[in-house]
Amino acid sequence: MALKLIREAALLLALITPLVLPARASEPFSPFEADIRELQAAMADGRTSSVELVDYYRSRIDAFDGAGPELNAIATVNPSARADAARLDAERANSGPRGPLHGIPVLVKDNYETRGMPTTAGSVALAGFAPEQDAELVRRLRAAGAVILGKTNMHEWAYGITTVGSGFGFTRNAYEPMRNPGGSSGGTGAAVAANFAAVGLGSDTCGSIRIPSAVHALVGLRGTQGASSRRGIVPLSSTQDIGGPLARSVSDLAEVLDVTVGYDPGDPQTAAVVGNLEGGFVSALRPGALRGKRIGLLTELIRTEPFDADMAELFDAAVADMRALGAEFAEVSLPDLDELVYAENGGFVVLARDFGVDIDAYLGAHADAPVTTLAELVARGDAHPAVQPLLEGSLAAVQAADQSLYYRELAKRERLRTAILDLMARNELDALAYPAIRIRPEPIGEPQPEDGVCQLSANSGLPALVFPIGFTADGLPASIELLGRPWSDPELLGLAFDYEQATRHRRPPPLL
Repeated sequence: MALKLIREAALLLALITPLVLPARASEPFSPFEADIRELQAAMADGRTSSVELVDYYRSRIDAFDGAGPELNAIATVNPSARADAARLDAERANSGPRGPLHGIPVLVKDNYETRGMPTTAGSVALAGFAPEQDAELVRRLRAAGAVILGKTNMHEWAYGITTVGSGFGFTRNAYEPMRNPGGSSGGTGAAVAANFAAVGLGSDTCGSIRIPSAVHALVGLRGTQGASSRRGIVPLSSTQDIGGPLARSVSDLAEVLDVTVGYDPGDPQTAAVVGNLEGGFVSALRPGALRGKRIGLLTELIRTEPFDADMAELFDAAVADMRALGAEFAEVSLPDLDELVYAENGGFVVLARDFGVDIDAYLGAHADAPVTTLAELVARGDAHPAVQPLLEGSLAAVQAADQSLYYRELAKRERLRTAILDLMARNELDALAYPAIRIRPEPIGEPQPEDGVCQLSANSGLPALVFPIGFTADGLPASIELLGRPWSDPELLGLAFDYEQATRHRRPPPLL
């Protein structure tokens, strides 16, 4: 008991020390792997400035995004970033910081409308497309004082999980450049892992935040559907899309979520957040959060062939660590999972049709868009070969005379959600756990098998958090995913924070 009390006191001291014991201004400061609190403390006592942070991250982009082999994680660098940082430095000197994100450089996935920069969604079809307004999450970041450093590469139209497209080619994994970086937010994943910015924004339709986080030793949340605004994000599926951050630490993720989560009158789906979830992410981070929690090990998603044995072994080790931290575990099963999710087109029937409807609506609302319909995109035929057949499939889904399958699959979502919540209630569970990835990222140019994990959260609308649990013998990150009840997003971060502080698995990629 005494050792546990000492450990908890040390963890609490480590959490608050940057706030109460800032280093002297004369001490050197390196932003490498520094979290947002450390960056704020360094700016507060004059060891660095927002301009210097922009310069530092730009130097890393120059060194490693074009090195051999290049990561190719950055689509566009914001030409105004340094000037924006200078204005924020002057504001800090005159009136103090706006909040925790003041002066912090961030990157944004290239499907977010971002004032002053192109928004291409990774496609040559949108080359030169530059809406004059910010997506809602970008607007919130700017209002909080963040510096938009640039835009990140992505899988074309967010329609895949390897991050390749006609607009820029492929992005590489920061830990193993001959492998893919996950997707569709692979550019954000590789960039944040490589310390090209403090944090970055991605979007998740079926794993597009969680997969890049998992393969880059990052933390990423797919929030409860409706928690964050979709306004200004080029759509893939209006019933599944959600935006959010990827970060190197749970505390950084929480800082950004406290700013970006909440009701947006321009996105009616976010009305559900009112009264359920309004901030509270940072306040949920505390040592001891795992103690007494009961977590279900979802057997259907833990050891299903094909999987890498070392990934499963790291998952088992993580479960043992969480048990040592006071969590209880029970093996549970969702026997109807195949029928509720995977039986028709692997669980992607709704997404495929949604894209056809939603991209037409989006392009039709932008008179300056270079293309106006999905039919025009398909006719052009210049999408990446990995994406073109998917566009054709979506067009066929929209044009099909019989739409009954779509509506049957849409109705299954409520059944899936109910089945998961019933499973959790009957077993008195606070969360479900399974590996965030079971299959290693494939070599560049090879298709990535879908291992069936992403759909559970995406199709049910329930929140899911990915965080690192270690590395394989050859240096590839492994991660765990926790699925929670509706609006339990902050509690999931609390569990991950307790584990993170005890294990410290994050380590940067070996970029030399």
